[in-house]
Amino acid sequence: MKRILSTILLCLAGIALSAFGKTPGELDVGSMLREAQLQGLSGPSAKLSSYRGKPLIINVWASWCGPCRAEMGSLDRLARRYGGKKFNVIGISTDDYRDRATAFLNQAKTGFSHYIDHELFMENMLGADMIPLTVLVDAQGRVLAKFYGAKQWDSPDVVNVIGKTFHIKM
Repeated sequence: MKRILSTILLCLAGIALSAFGKTPGELDVGSMLREAQLQGLSGPSAKLSSYRGKPLIINVWASWCGPCRAEMGSLDRLARRYGGKKFNVIGISTDDYRDRATAFLNQAKTGFSHYIDHELFMENMLGADMIPLTVLVDAQGRVLAKFYGAKQWDSPDVVNVIGKTFHIKM
């Protein structure tokens, strides 16, 4: 019962917070992602569409954001355990200064790809008026869920929510 209640609360928190306001060009849950050129931060640049064909977890963060920094370890553990096999994980930094984002990534030693969003395109499209924001996207590019605030991404309850959202066995 406790597990079910925590899962419901996690989902409701993501839905409730996303209902307050919209960023310019923000996509609603159920909408298809628009194409975007992702500027490489921890590797080469890529097109957002290059991630189609497999579910995608997009985490929007900044180096100065305490909750973003706090959840990055659990997101990395999730990516190392399931990433590439069940789904892909990418990070989008909203930092104004590339060197600060890079310094944080060097410290965090994450194993998944990160990009920087100088033009605010991804930030606005995803609705990142609060960070951290984590968006679950299906294999075709449809936004399935948005979660605001830090989470323990590798906890059994959250992994269960991810599996149910993506309709995959975890």
